[in-house]
Order: sequence, then structure tokens, then C-alpha cells
Amino acid sequence: MDSITRRWVRGSLLITILVLAFAEAMFLFFSISGYYEGAARTLRGRIDTMITQLSANDAATPQARELVLRRMVEQFSEKEKFELMLIDTQGRISVSTAGFAADKDTRAEDFVQALFDSEGVGQSVYRTSSGERVMAMSVLLPFACGEILSIRLVTSMALIDKTLFSMIAVSLLVAAAVLGFTLWSGLFFIRSIVRPIGVIEANAARIARGNLDVRIDNKYDDEVGKLANAINRMAGDLEKTERMKNEFISSVSHELRTPLTSIKGWVETIRNTKDTSDPIYQRGLQVIAGETDRLYEMVEELLDFSRMQSGLVLKCQRLDLAAEVSDAVLVVEQRACSEGVELVWEEPAEPVAVSADPGRLRQVFVNLLDNALKYSSKGGAIRLEMLKDGRSVYINITDEGPGIAPEDLEHVKMKFYKGKGAVRGSGIGLAVVDEIVRAHGGSFDIQSEQGKGTTVTVRLPLEGHGQIGNERIKQV
Repeated sequence: MDSITRRWVRGSLLITILVLAFAEAMFLFFSISGYYEGAARTLRGRIDTMITQLSANDAATPQARELVLRRMVEQFSEKEKFELMLIDTQGRISVSTAGFAADKDTRAEDFVQALFDSEGVGQSVYRTSSGERVMAMSVLLPFACGEILSIRLVTSMALIDKTLFSMIAVSLLVAAAVLGFTLWSGLFFIRSIVRPIGVIEANAARIARGNLDVRIDNKYDDEVGKLANAINRMAGDLEKTERMKNEFISSVSHELRTPLTSIKGWVETIRNTKDTSDPIYQRGLQVIAGETDRLYEMVEELLDFSRMQSGLVLKCQRLDLAAEVSDAVLVVEQRACSEGVELVWEEPAEPVAVSADPGRLRQVFVNLLDNALKYSSKGGAIRLEMLKDGRSVYINITDEGPGIAPEDLEHVKMKFYKGKGAVRGSGIGLAVVDEIVRAHGGSFDIQSEQGKGTTVTVRLPLEGHGQIGNERIKQV
């Protein structure tokens, strides 16, 4: 689970930090640039205003303009916000609103820039000897003004820096709050996933160790809840399969023990009988032969089940389905007569062409007829009918047995399943039938009503209208 947190830190959280850092850098850059550019525009506007006023003055000579400039300095009304200076042709401050000595030399960066600038404008930000940050702008006069070469205006950046500091502090607090909320919400979300997944993992491990009665207490209505439900269903299916497997093993053991016990008993009886014409001797041979056939059928069912796990091989060919059903009826006819059960079947006059494996189809119909005989009582009847539409043929086999309980009906085709009223058998016969029919591209359905009998329907595609339906089964 720690890997989920690490992936989140390396992914989402890292991206969030980078985005916040980029946004903070852009905010600071544009804020500082905006405020500093605003201050520069203010200085330039003041200087341009003075130059405009000077050019509009009636004084026409350079000396007269110089006198006007000096009066502007003396009468400057914004001394609290700005410091106004006049710089002479020697680069010295000629006069200043701060009262500098007239011969004080200034080689300020902004003045030097103005000397070499095509527009005659220079700007700089620096700290004074007292440590105060200021912005200065020098603009060369566009006309002669006696000894005056440039107007220089200086303003303190303390208020702007204070405003910027407040904005930076607020933006950092906002970024920290966003990062903190992202971290809290992310960890909360991860824990809401990690904790239930940890519970699911622990329970899944218990299920894997064989504790199939374990169930996950699901409190979530999301993907985690769906995962928990899926694991619960899986555990239920595994428990059901395990139970059916154990019942199958018990049933098969019992079914194998019965004929083996009978065979063993009759072998002992025959061994002690010297006369081969003795009726007991002949009866023993009949019982041994019958029980051997029964064992053979059970082993064949088990082998079929094993083959289905690795894939059946169908040897399909064109054949008459009606003839195949008739052959299956002949196989069980003698047994039906001996048990007093009537087989009602009328073979269609015209052949019904399908593409199928004849051996597997006979196994299907013999198995279904054998099942019907198991549940039919003396004097009952088993009816077979064949119907077809334009694409499929339907074979219905109906008995008059006790029927199947509704709770068992949906499970009877499952491997190893045996209902409450089931008689002897391995419990995989109908599962084998279902696999074979689906392998031929058909379907196998069961309808039953307790006390009235059962009808099984095998649907197969007519020749030219179907295809092999099971990917595990190969056609040769």
C-alpha cells in the first residue's frame, strides 16, 4: 500500500508543487514588474509634464529656460514623494529639492544610461547611503537650457516594497494553504483506498489459504465496493465448487464402491460354484457384466470431464440428425422395455442435415435418454420430437418423472451438482452434454415442473447456418 502513496507523491503531489511554484513565480514576476513599471511611468510622466511646461514658456533663450527650471525646483510641491534634481553639463547636481551642494558630482547609473540612450532616458533602482531603496530617472532635455543638461527625479520604493512584501506573503500563504489542502485531501483519499484495500488483501489471502467461509464486510458503494463484492462472489463460488467437488468425490466413491462390492461378492460366489450350468453361476456372470458396463460408463464420464478441461476434439461431418436420434433410441430401447417405460419417437421422413461429430451427438442423446429413464417409473413414457425453423433444429425429450425442484433447476448443468432428488451418477453428465452442444454452436435448455416431468431441449444449427462455438474445441 505504501507504493500507492509513493506513486501519488511522485505524481500528483509533485505536479501540484511544480504548478504552485510556477504560478507563484509568475505572480511575483508580474506583480514586481507591474509595480516597478508603474513607478517608472509616474516618474516619466512628472518629468514630461515639466518639459512640456518649459517648452510652452515664453522664455526663448537657453538662459531664460534655465531660470524657469530653477524656479520649478524651488516651487516643486511634491517634495514629500519625489526628489527633483537638475544636472548640469558637467554631470553635477546643479540644484535639488533636497538641498544638495551645487557642485556635488553624480555619476548615477540612470544619468549615464540617459547619455547613451537614443531617447535620452535612463532609469535605475539602488540603495542610498542610509539603506533606503529608491528609483531614479534621468531625462536629457530636448533643447538647450543654459548649463542644465538633464532633469532627474528620485522616489522612495519603501511603500511599493512594503506592498509587494505583503502581496508575496499573502501569495505564499495561499500557496501553502493550497498545498496543505492538497496534501491533506490526497492523503485522506489515499487512506480511504489503502485501508479498505488492505482489508480486502488480508481477506483475499485468507481465502487463498483455504478459508472459503471468509467474507469482506463491504461498506463502500464505489469501485472498492465492487471489488469487495467480486471477491465475496468469488469466495462463494469457490466454496460452492469446493462443496460440489467434495460431494462429487463422495458420490463417485460410493458409486464405484457399489459395483465393485457387487463384483467382488459374485466373484467369490462363482469361485465356489463348480458347475458352469448352475443358474447362480450364470446369474453371477450377468451381474458382473452389468456392473462392469456401469463402471465403464462412469469412467467414460470422468474421462469426458477431464477432456473438457483441456479441450475436446470434434470430428465434424455432414450427417442426418434424425438418424442419429433414432440410433440413440435403439441403444436404450431394450433397457426401456425391461423397465416398463415406453419410448415415443417418430423419425421424420426427410433427413435433417447438420454438421456435427456423430460420436459426440450420440453421447448427448444417449446421456439424456439415460437420465430420463432414471427418473421414469414403470408404465411411464418418454417422448421425443424434432422441430426446425430456417436456421436451427430442436430436439425435445420429455419424461413423466418427478421433475426438478426450482432451487435445483438453475444448477443442474453445473459440474458435480446433484439435486435433492438425484439418483445414482457422477453429477457431470449434464455438464458434459452442455459442453458438447455448445461446442457445436447450439444450446441446451431444461424446463421442469415438480410432479409433472421434465423437458430438455437441444438446439443445433442446420448445415450452413452454424459454427463451432467453443474456442477450446478444435474441428478436424
